[in-house]
Amino acid sequence: MAILRRAGRLLWRGTGWAGRSLLRRWRRSLQFRTVLVTVLLASVALVGVGAYLSSQIANSLFQERLRQAETDTRDSVLNVQNTFDGAQVTDRASVQKLVTDTLDALQSKDSELQRRYIFLAVPDQTQPRSRWVDSRSSPDTGITILPDDLRSAVQKGSREQYWESIALPVGSETDPAIVIGNKVSFNGTAYELYLIYDIVSAEQSLNDIQNVLRIGAAVLVVLIGVLAWYVTNTVVRPISHAAHVSENLAAGQLQERMLVKGEDEVARLGASFNHMAASLQEQITQLNTLSQMQQRFVSDVSHELRTPLTTVRMAADVLYDARDDFDAINKRSAELLHTQVERFQSLLSDLLEISRYDAGAARLDPEPLDLVALMGKVIDDAAPVAEEYGSPVHLTALRPDVVVEMDGKRIERILRNLLLNALEHGESRRVDVTVAANAGAAAVTVRDYGLGLEPSQAARVFDRFWRADPARARSTGGSGLGLSIAMEDTKLHRGWLEARGRKGEGSTFRLTLPLKAGEEIVEAPLPVENYQPTAPTAVPALPQAPFSPALPVPPFGTGAGDQGSAS
Repeated sequence: MAILRRAGRLLWRGTGWAGRSLLRRWRRSLQFRTVLVTVLLASVALVGVGAYLSSQIANSLFQERLRQAETDTRDSVLNVQNTFDGAQVTDRASVQKLVTDTLDALQSKDSELQRRYIFLAVPDQTQPRSRWVDSRSSPDTGITILPDDLRSAVQKGSREQYWESIALPVGSETDPAIVIGNKVSFNGTAYELYLIYDIVSAEQSLNDIQNVLRIGAAVLVVLIGVLAWYVTNTVVRPISHAAHVSENLAAGQLQERMLVKGEDEVARLGASFNHMAASLQEQITQLNTLSQMQQRFVSDVSHELRTPLTTVRMAADVLYDARDDFDAINKRSAELLHTQVERFQSLLSDLLEISRYDAGAARLDPEPLDLVALMGKVIDDAAPVAEEYGSPVHLTALRPDVVVEMDGKRIERILRNLLLNALEHGESRRVDVTVAANAGAAAVTVRDYGLGLEPSQAARVFDRFWRADPARARSTGGSGLGLSIAMEDTKLHRGWLEARGRKGEGSTFRLTLPLKAGEEIVEAPLPVENYQPTAPTAVPALPQAPFSPALPVPPFGTGAGDQGSAS
């Protein structure tokens, strides 16, 4: 019993594996689908045609055997009646011998139609019956095989003969047969004479024809499948080759081309594809060259500006330190010069950092650090800015410590940038910071309740030098590269940096990092789209706290109006 159960499980697994393999092949292979559908449709068509032909052939064979039987019966009955009419017998023995010899002559075992007989006196006759002639039949043939409706038709009918198809018992089996009934008379008494024709030879012929049809249909289906495979292969193979070449082109192998043979539609497709690939390669090469030239130009200019900027910065510091000795106009000029030189130096530092990313020179130096402690340090460092804007910062850590393998300087720069953006655009309202972790990742969300972003603007907030309102002067914010650098730092950690928000209702930025450096993130521990459509118009200020695990996480928003320009 255990062996049967194990065999059943193995059979079930094998069937499931075969079904999944066929389904996978059906989804991925155009040629397999085409050939399979063609073979199935051809099989259905051949089954229908075969069934119709078989029916027609069977009917033709039966009708042929029936015509032969009717003709043979008509001649045989006529001979019997003539024999009975011309008989000159008066004693019982002679009568019985005449009837027996005449009926036995009706049996035929060597001809194509094997014939038997049944001889019966018609019941309920008005004239006296012959006392010497009784009912008789061929060996192994009884009256029970005669259908009642056929006997009734022969007894009461006026036609020459009647027929019906029956199942003739032959040993332990049955053969198809035709029984034809007539009436004959002898010495004034009416008798029923039935001739039974075994047509098993017609059935054997039909079986042979059906076998030939089945074999022919099977061979034809195989041929159709082979032809369909060959035809589809001539079309699908170039398409598969084009898909392979396209994948190589997408992977950066711009020199890949299709093999072109002939002058048909597929060849023209290949030539057009190669022309397109060559045009794309030329344009991509031009764009890469231009991009490299631009990157090199920015890098060279940034490096060249460091020396004169240092000199200007020293002079500006001297003037700024001595501004109290100047008149009001010169004092204000010294302050403006100092402020703009600082902005220029920040922009130059950001340009140098971006050029390192563009050149592929940025490298990650990960080490295990506590993300909660790092966020607390960033909040402490930004306390003067928060006090200046009048925006309290509240930190909620869902775990007391979240250890992440990360480059501390780069992550601190990201967190500082996100927090300063939230303070700058928070409209003097509270800023909520949340830190959480799951089995594979850690996340930080920074939520403000200020200007906010339109959903269409959130996708561009990380572009270089992008501002939500292009008409606004760059009097606030940093270099406009801060969020772009933050995105590059996040990509270097194989993390996620996302923005969501709504105009006038604040924004949320989420940073997600893998706990182990280089691993893939499966799921973020904090949501980023849990956004309340109607945010409160006035958010109560909360006391600043580096760690408050009891406070629930506030609802989220999306990206901020001018945050793309901050550093």
